[in-house]
Amino acid sequence: MEERVQIEFLDIEENDQYIKNAETVVNKCFEIENLLDTKLYISLILTTPDKIQDFNNTYRNINKPTDVLSFPMFEKEELENFKSQIEEPLGDIIISIEQVKNQAIEYGHSFEREFSYMIVHGFYHLMGYDHIESSDRAKMREKEENILNELNIIRE
Repeated sequence: MEERVQIEFLDIEENDQYIKNAETVVNKCFEIENLLDTKLYISLILTTPDKIQDFNNTYRNINKPTDVLSFPMFEKEELENFKSQIEEPLGDIIISIEQVKNQAIEYGHSFEREFSYMIVHGFYHLMGYDHIESSDRAKMREKEENILNELNIIRE
């Protein structure tokens, strides 16, 4: 199997469960979106609130922490019939693990559910989806929930 995700732990301790969970979710995302025949991969950085705030400030001029950031390498139209066999990143996803833990508690579900959701949410941003307009938000949410349901990672 191709490596679909490269994971970096930035100022947090490496965690095998995070790695396993991320690989499972990313592989399902690639399967559902028919990207298994590509050599695309995702760069996933797991970090602290301070580090994600630095990224948010540097790249978005928003000087506050957030839960997830996504930096796509392609436009949505470029991915519709993607054929390249060159190994290249679909994009970067940065997740604040502490924020994932806090949101899991706030929303009353498991860390696995919230972490998986952040990965899927970031993935769909890399695929060119957004949630600014309500119609776009509905499409993105449907795709996100489909992936999580396929993996049987449901709200508790």
